Amino acid sequence: MEYLLDTVNLARIEEMVECLPIDGVTSNPSIIKNDGVQDFFEHMREIRSIIGNERTLHIQVTAQDVDGMLRDAEKILEKIDEHVYIKVPTTMEGLKVIKQLKGQNIHVTATAIYTLTQCLLAVKAGVDYLAPYYNRMEGLNINSEQVIQQCRQMIDQSQSSAKILAASFKNISQVNKAFIAGAQSVTLDPSLIEAALNMPDITKAVNDFEADWLIANNNKFLYMD
Repeated sequence: MEYLLDTVNLARIEEMVECLPIDGVTSNPSIIKNDGVQDFFEHMREIRSIIGNERTLHIQVTAQDVDGMLRDAEKILEKIDEHVYIKVPTTMEGLKVIKQLKGQNIHVTATAIYTLTQCLLAVKAGVDYLAPYYNRMEGLNINSEQVIQQCRQMIDQSQSSAKILAASFKNISQVNKAFIAGAQSVTLDPSLIEAALNMPDITKAVNDFEADWLIANNNKFLYMD
């Protein structure tokens, strides 16, 4: 079970990595745009310095044609590091790129997945991670849980090492359902984690425990002699 952050905000990444058992960071061109990143490669190197090599960093190509995607991948690996997982859209052209990258033993994450067919072809092409879009599938009346469950069954049957990295969530309930359906990993915005851990009832329970202890022990905490 892996939790990755779907953000490139340096302060948020640093905060989350310090507090939580985070396994990596994912990004895509839309996230880069929304965060106003100026120097892309320097920014990605800074993320790497925060998360270290023991966590995964997933960066997406921007071209749509095979030659362009391969050049993007080469530049990412050259300018950042060889440990990066190259995110490639699961299209006809993308699958060709995935096969070539895996032929060079490069880490690959297949993205923009909406269907079981895409999942299975990505697994067959040898990807390390594949990212089905949970909430976007639901928006198209596609059964997200079923797609993940069936894909996981095929991964297990074929003894593939590929991991399902579920993405595109609007709430923490979807995240939990993705795990239950068989996803080994999820990537989500830090705000979803915070919302799950900062429920009013959780806060009230913790405050009540403290208040009761202090009443019973003359306003002294355990660490006070």
